[in-house]
Amino acid sequence: MIKTLNTTFNRAARREPPLITGTWWDRSGEWWLATVAGAFTLAQLVMVRPGMGLGWDELVHVSQVSSHAPTAFFSAPRARGVSLLVAPIASWTSSTPLLRVYLSLLSGLALFLALRAWRGLSPVRVLALAGALFASLWVTVLYGPQAMPNYWVATGALAGVGCFLRAQSDRTRHGAVCGLTASAALTAWMRPADAVWMSLPLLVALVVVRRWHYWRLLFALVAGLVAGAGEWVIEAHLSYGELGARLAKGSRIQGGLGFNNSVDDQLRSLAERTLCRPCTGTMPAEPLRAWWFALPVFAVVGLVVAMKARHTAATLLPLACAVTAALPYLFLIGYSAPRFLLPAYALLAIPVADTLGWLVTDPRRRWRPLAVTLVAVGLTRHLAVQYAVLQHTVERTTTAHQGWARATGELHRLGIRPPCPLTRHEAVPIAFYAGRSSVATSGPNANTTKAVITRTAQREPVAVLTTRTGRPPSYARSWHPYRMDNGTFAYAAPAAPESGCR
Repeated sequence: MIKTLNTTFNRAARREPPLITGTWWDRSGEWWLATVAGAFTLAQLVMVRPGMGLGWDELVHVSQVSSHAPTAFFSAPRARGVSLLVAPIASWTSSTPLLRVYLSLLSGLALFLALRAWRGLSPVRVLALAGALFASLWVTVLYGPQAMPNYWVATGALAGVGCFLRAQSDRTRHGAVCGLTASAALTAWMRPADAVWMSLPLLVALVVVRRWHYWRLLFALVAGLVAGAGEWVIEAHLSYGELGARLAKGSRIQGGLGFNNSVDDQLRSLAERTLCRPCTGTMPAEPLRAWWFALPVFAVVGLVVAMKARHTAATLLPLACAVTAALPYLFLIGYSAPRFLLPAYALLAIPVADTLGWLVTDPRRRWRPLAVTLVAVGLTRHLAVQYAVLQHTVERTTTAHQGWARATGELHRLGIRPPCPLTRHEAVPIAFYAGRSSVATSGPNANTTKAVITRTAQREPVAVLTTRTGRPPSYARSWHPYRMDNGTFAYAAPAAPESGCR
């Protein structure tokens, strides 16, 4: 089988003309890419409210480097790349608007550099369209300015594949090899498992395609992965005993990794849901589903077009990396979130843009005017749907985050103040906003036991938060209940008045 693949790929490689065409440093083309990146940054600043507040996962990452809030529990699957990314801002200020502006500018720069890595591999107009397609998705605009890893994995993967193709096409370009190492390190720095999945097609290509059996590329790719994931692996040995133990615990936190058909869950999460766990909602409306089903179709058409033009590699590799990037989130975990597929969307943007460009520019088609009209109408409708979903999602997310801030004020009014640690219902975000610690006995943030909480309550104040209809745990049923304005309850352990928590 490997021998057959080797023969097929090498025949195709011999027939293909050089991938590098034109001058990479041509500034006229870079203006188009810079315009797309600038528009993306502007969209984030306008559409994603700087005062939206930090989400649950965001505050976990930010708290690791913040001097204004206790450190939240850092579970096994998480990596510290985002914490280091936000450290220049979060380490000296608690201003969420400033952090949003910083990440918006940085994400725009990352998109520009990722597209620039593809100069000479595809026409500038295709790269600009690919960048616009990716940047116009509601999930891209929403997570670009957030302290979350998925967008950075996406841009790192896009840049990495581009640098890989450039390096194998012209071995004198040392910058492309360094770019491959940096891109691999960025993706592994943010999410080590995702970096490995997305690198598989590149590793296979280096083995199968004889013309690409380039040891410097292999070393650059592996060195980048090791550099990015090194801290995560070292932490696994220091905090969990060994790497296997951390992987096993991470699997349990994620519900047990194994075959799980989550395709339907991913579809449901498109309907303005930032997390679908459990995913029991209804399917989104047809206009919102249409683009998701169109992506693989247009990507495959783009591959066919590239094969006819004898530029297969520049389309096949990003397509293959997109498949391996999406595979674990479609078939290995039992829940979904739209941000999980951001790397796949970024990689698919190249072949999809190729297809759209072919539809509107192929002079041999008599129906080209009709194709131009259909593409224009389709993109306009797509953009309208994406920004409608974005607006609703931002409004709903802002309301939820403001609810946490109100709960903090309500707890303070009731006399439940720091250093009183919180546990149970939404304790992690409320504790962060209140400047106190949080503990949990179950779920992905479990970091203690009921016995430890009971012993802690005997020497310092502890508060348990419940929903409107929820009951407190057995150890807290004798504690003093406080009803808050939203109908939820806080049960506070008895404590001395000077402790700061009733």
